[in-house]
Amino acid sequence: MVRRSFKGFTLIELLVVLAILGLLLSLASPKYFRSVQVSKETVLAENLRITREAIDHFYADRGRYPEALDELVARRYLRALPVDPLAENTSWAVVAPPQGLGGRIADLKSRAPGVGRNGRPYAQW
Repeated sequence: MVRRSFKGFTLIELLVVLAILGLLLSLASPKYFRSVQVSKETVLAENLRITREAIDHFYADRGRYPEALDELVARRYLRALPVDPLAENTSWAVVAPPQGLGGRIADLKSRAPGVGRNGRPYAQW
């Protein structure tokens, strides 16, 4: 009597494992992508807060607003230009100060398209 023993998995076993993995991924991926978006929004809000604070300190020290964001880095109010995590660049929409206060940047906004979890467009943060 010849006995054959094959080691390995059958096609059915592999398909069951793949189906289970697919089910687990379909349950986990929406939470993962939502948490990534929440993290980006948190970083954006913090970068805006820190940069606005640096602009305010610059104005308090110098009596005028900065001409460019690079001036904040050059004068060591910031270590580096902050990155907009949603637009994935350092290009910000700048808001000019009122007439007579000097400088070109009194505030900055994100250029990222879309609306945040709070219902406000990123450009209004």
